[in-house]
Amino acid sequence: MTDIVLQHLDRGLLTITMNRPERRNALNQDMIRGLVEAAHRAKDDPEVRAVLLKGAGGTFCVGGDVKSMAAAGAPPPLEQKVANLRRGMEVSRLLHQLPKPVVAQIDGAAAGAGLSMALSCDLRVAGASAKITTAFAKVGLSGDFGGTYFLTHLIGAAKARELYLTSPVLTAQEAQSLGIVTKVVPDAEVEQAAHELALSLAQGPTVTLGYIKTNINNAESLSLEACFDAEALHHSRCAETADHKEAAAAFVEKRKPSFQGR
Repeated sequence: MTDIVLQHLDRGLLTITMNRPERRNALNQDMIRGLVEAAHRAKDDPEVRAVLLKGAGGTFCVGGDVKSMAAAGAPPPLEQKVANLRRGMEVSRLLHQLPKPVVAQIDGAAAGAGLSMALSCDLRVAGASAKITTAFAKVGLSGDFGGTYFLTHLIGAAKARELYLTSPVLTAQEAQSLGIVTKVVPDAEVEQAAHELALSLAQGPTVTLGYIKTNINNAESLSLEACFDAEALHHSRCAETADHKEAAAAFVEKRKPSFQGR
């Protein structure tokens, strides 16, 4: 499992790499377990201040390994199948709720569950030739790894229905115009652009960025009053952090702040 999902921590940035390039990083059970493990590390390790999720070999992730599914033989009972899938889907929940910024580097293709995981991230940097598709309907599946939730909240129910029911293959530029992709760069620059963005977030005010994520996630489900209460609490907590005090001092001294993530 350790070579199927790679983890590298540098200057607060945890890079998680899906490493099955010969299968275009299609998800099998070992990779799913490795991704969940890496997401838990991102949550629990105080040295991790941001995450970059990427795929090896020029492809992000084409979704579930349909070939291995077909060769798996008799499926387990429905209850077990549901439980197994739900455990694996935790990677998307963990990345979405992680109180640290998460960037997805999309090159090659992001399809099916691969797209779902990319959508669970906060920001998505795509190469110009990347292809993006929900894909599930084409293989007779309804969707997993949170894609319907994330896409609906990201672009609205009407467009999400269209993209899931008809499964078009979007170019990176089309995905950006819909708000699915944050930034599109030339293919040769996608790795550097995604890494620079993620590293800049890793060197930011980590506590504050985490509260910003929480506030936005709250807006998806809480009432206006509850969101106001949470904003007031989080803002007040941020005001007590060393990073806020450093930012205030840097403003007065007309210099760039040096955040320590606390």
